[in-house]
Amino acid sequence: MEPQMEQSGGEQEPGAVRLLDLPWEDVLLPHVLSRVPLRQLLRLQRVSRAFRALVQLHLAGLRRFDAAQVGPQIPQAALAWLLRDAEGLQELALAPCHEWLSDEDLVPVLARNPQLRSVALAGCGQLSRRALGALAEGCPRLQRLSLAHCDWVDGLALRGLADRCPALEELDLTACRQLKDEAIVYLAQRRGAGLRSLSLAVNANVGDVAVQELARNCPELQHLDLTGCLRVGSDGVRTLAEYCPVLRSLRVRHCHHVAEPSLSRLRKRGVDIDVEPPLHQALVLLQDMAGFAPFVNLQV
Repeated sequence: MEPQMEQSGGEQEPGAVRLLDLPWEDVLLPHVLSRVPLRQLLRLQRVSRAFRALVQLHLAGLRRFDAAQVGPQIPQAALAWLLRDAEGLQELALAPCHEWLSDEDLVPVLARNPQLRSVALAGCGQLSRRALGALAEGCPRLQRLSLAHCDWVDGLALRGLADRCPALEELDLTACRQLKDEAIVYLAQRRGAGLRSLSLAVNANVGDVAVQELARNCPELQHLDLTGCLRVGSDGVRTLAEYCPVLRSLRVRHCHHVAEPSLSRLRKRGVDIDVEPPLHQALVLLQDMAGFAPFVNLQV
């Protein structure tokens, strides 16, 4: 039942229809509030008790919540209010809350939303292994997860994720500096068959052992980011070329031990690689693709 609308204080013209007189679930929620940014909803709920009830009903039915829509910074109390009744979320992005978001803030939200498929926690350094455990335990349909720049993510935390998230396809572990080869090997063996996209960028402890195991266990891998993985070399890249037939992009910038011969096989397959080949290699590649050798004055 819709709450009783508050009196505005002025007389209403005969036959006039006020906004809150419109059907809430058939008109206002799907066609009006669904188009109002979250930042404006925070203001709208202050207008009256009836508007507050309408906004709360809308928030309870959210499928996607991105804190960036509220602003670059969101107060802790505002996040708690916005998500207190949400029980059907499928996508959750909380990067703007990175300075203060704790396990106590996040775990109850995860517990109320077992249908979550996409979660972005990039930079949320105040969380702990407990939050990731709650996510793995309570959200079995999880497909996409960003933990970039979360230094608290270690091998034990990643094991729980690998064991309990069978639908996981995309994982961002950029700058999770506690992770070593052993943790990535375990992830590959447990979840590799379903992985489509993985970032291990800026992880100095990840090397060829992890990359080779990923290659052998991830036949559907399409995107791999190894930027700044200083221990990755040509052996790992050659294994990727051999075992990953659908690979579409590879990032190896600042991987100083990756030589061009190991990348050339991937280039010929059309894989997007973020480092340019040497001039001679580029000319050979162009000849193979175009069927002729362009004239270039190498003495210039």
